[in-house]
Amino acid sequence: MLNRYPLWKYLLIVAVLVLGVIYALPNLYPDDPAIQISGAQTGQTIEQRELDRIESALQSAGIETKGTDLGDLDRSGLVRLVNRADQLAAQDVVRRTLGQEFIVAQNLAPTTPQWLMNIGAGPMKLGLDLSGGVHFLLEVDMDKAIEARVNVYESEIRNLLRGERVRYRSMPNQGNVLQFGFTDEAQLSEAQRLIGADYNQFQMTTVSREELEVLRLTLTEAEMAEIRDYSVRQNLTTVRNRVNELGVAEPLVQRQGANRIVVELPGVQDTAEAKRILGKTANLEFRLGAEPDAPRATVETFDFRGDKRPPADVERSIILTGDQVTDAQSNYDENGQPQVNIRLDGPGGDMMTRATRNNVGRGMAVIFIEQRQISRKVQQEVDGEMVEVDVPAFIEEKSIISLATIQSTLGNQFRITGLDSPAESSELALLLRAGGLAAPMYFVEERTVGPSLGAENIAKGISATQAGFVLVLIFMLILYKVFGVFAGIALSFNLVLLLALMSLLGATLTLPGIAGIVLTLGMAVDANVLIFSRIKEEIAGGVSAQRAIHEGYDKAFSAIIDGSLTTLLVGVILFAMGSGPIKGFAVTLSLGILTSMFSAIMVTRAMVNLTIGGRDIKKLWL
Repeated sequence: MLNRYPLWKYLLIVAVLVLGVIYALPNLYPDDPAIQISGAQTGQTIEQRELDRIESALQSAGIETKGTDLGDLDRSGLVRLVNRADQLAAQDVVRRTLGQEFIVAQNLAPTTPQWLMNIGAGPMKLGLDLSGGVHFLLEVDMDKAIEARVNVYESEIRNLLRGERVRYRSMPNQGNVLQFGFTDEAQLSEAQRLIGADYNQFQMTTVSREELEVLRLTLTEAEMAEIRDYSVRQNLTTVRNRVNELGVAEPLVQRQGANRIVVELPGVQDTAEAKRILGKTANLEFRLGAEPDAPRATVETFDFRGDKRPPADVERSIILTGDQVTDAQSNYDENGQPQVNIRLDGPGGDMMTRATRNNVGRGMAVIFIEQRQISRKVQQEVDGEMVEVDVPAFIEEKSIISLATIQSTLGNQFRITGLDSPAESSELALLLRAGGLAAPMYFVEERTVGPSLGAENIAKGISATQAGFVLVLIFMLILYKVFGVFAGIALSFNLVLLLALMSLLGATLTLPGIAGIVLTLGMAVDANVLIFSRIKEEIAGGVSAQRAIHEGYDKAFSAIIDGSLTTLLVGVILFAMGSGPIKGFAVTLSLGILTSMFSAIMVTRAMVNLTIGGRDIKKLWL
């Protein structure tokens, strides 16, 4: 019998439509403005009494709240606000209340019902030009960058002089100037020759000081400029890698000026976590344990991280750093304790082999280095008056996370144990995979970004979609009567399916994406126009109503497929070669083509079959 679907096909269409409605539902629940609080240190917990204290402080400041949430494992807390305009003021209140021990960031808290979240349903991510996200402006600490490079050079030159048996006396550095003392003119000349041959980055001068001739090594201006440029470029690469690890859709990471980096993360939910990961300077140093009779000038003492064991002595010389790490994966050892499996690059593997080949039986320490940002109050003159302002500063913290005996010669693969928790091992692995920061960075600007084109333009975009939908519906009703009603219903389901697909895939909706949705509505109706026009032609040719419907759908199908595939190909090319707004348009266009083919062909035909199919109809209202 013509124009009848088998039962399974009706059930399939209903199932798809029901799932589409369910997964599009979360978009009806707007996010709450919120303040996110998390510990400055990995594993630090938040207690409910602290959230209650924050809520009381906000209410005292006249800021309305909706309540508080405690995150998984008590590692973060959330205070929901009533008005988004209060976020900035609320952030300042929370910072004053908690001090430096916590990271406080603006956030958007989801309001999606738990039953939807349990089945993986969530709202679409909105781009910065719609509901915004988070905007960071980070500044690279150039002084720390130069200091870090000088420390590396110092270790290399010490190893060079010791390897060539040149006797010298260790002397404290003066800022970024290296100093070596010599009692013998011949030894001084040999040191100048060796250093001059391998290190043209320094200007060498000598000064007499009591019984010593002091060799002073000062970085050239060209070398310092290169270090500054390298630091920004390396930090830029590292930040991009860390953003990729966070899984943010369509992020913006770019350099601004000589020493700043702009990061925009659209649709980010946990801005506190993003801030902590992006700005964290974590690295490793591998050093040999100090011999019992080693001179104090060649030894440094460090505490164990998160451990009550007594401090341990290690050599000042560094075997290698985390910069040589090419891969790091969090795992568990045979005792179920967290560990990080490390893979080094070729040069790093060679250095590790050379250092451990002749030191089997000695201890090797893994030192965790972290730069923690704090605020210091200093007096500055503002408008002729001395006022107290907060200035960002860094505290460098070094601690031993592992001190184990070298059992055999190590290569480019080994593991780090002695970590406190799985969360710490996961974060350390992430930071090492993404690459170490060449220098610390601090946040000079942090804000939640609203619509870049303003609320009025967003309203206009939504109004354009609604107007397009209504006008198309009116056109179809006038031209195709009852069949126009079928097209309108299918068009509604098409929009629902498109929103559901974008939500499921985590696609980011932007203003150009709204334009893609409007275009999708027009293309969906275009397919119905082809079908209904073909049915009219068949009726004009004298065939029966049922035969006209059957032939109309069958003969228009190939034209619809051809047109949709060519448009889909254009969408794929736009997505592959475009960026930013172009990608947003390409995503909605491509997904819209797929939903349009389903709704315009299968859904409308199912409705036609159920209402008209198999009946003896002499005339169609078409």
